[in-house]
Amino acid sequence: MATPSWLVYAFVPLILWRIYARVRRNIGRQRSRPWRHWFGVTLFPLLVLLFALAALRSPVAEGALWGGVAAGVALAIAGLRLTRYERTAEGFFYTPNAYIGVGLSLLLVGRILYRMTQLYGANAAAAAGSNPDFARSPLTLLIFGMVAGYYAAYAAGLLRWRRGAAASR
Repeated sequence: MATPSWLVYAFVPLILWRIYARVRRNIGRQRSRPWRHWFGVTLFPLLVLLFALAALRSPVAEGALWGGVAAGVALAIAGLRLTRYERTAEGFFYTPNAYIGVGLSLLLVGRILYRMTQLYGANAAAAAGSNPDFARSPLTLLIFGMVAGYYAAYAAGLLRWRRGAAASR
């Protein structure tokens, strides 16, 4: 049974609002929470490995994923240099570079929305027997690799900073 189009259109504002709220929360001064950093260091590499397994039969998609990871790590290194770190009586805080985080988030959101419209438009094609494989799209994997590489490396850099700041007490 196909999803009614009005239902899809009803969820678009909700999805956009949640994306906006998440991006807005990640801009500005933030408290450094080690569990969050460890979560990013653990989760994103696992997701990359899962996507890499899904793309094994496509060398172009696999290469795009790992190229995206490398680009994301490079962006994280640049982002860590542009981050403002603070150690106060209240705890550890950091202010990430807004442009890199927002740019990557918008890139990922744009690609997801584009793929969702493709998927919605492909419902008729899927009923006719064609099944587009979205997990092996090189552009999607490139963008996902950039985001995952960035957030994993950025979280690792924040953990490294906290360890160094705590040791210099």
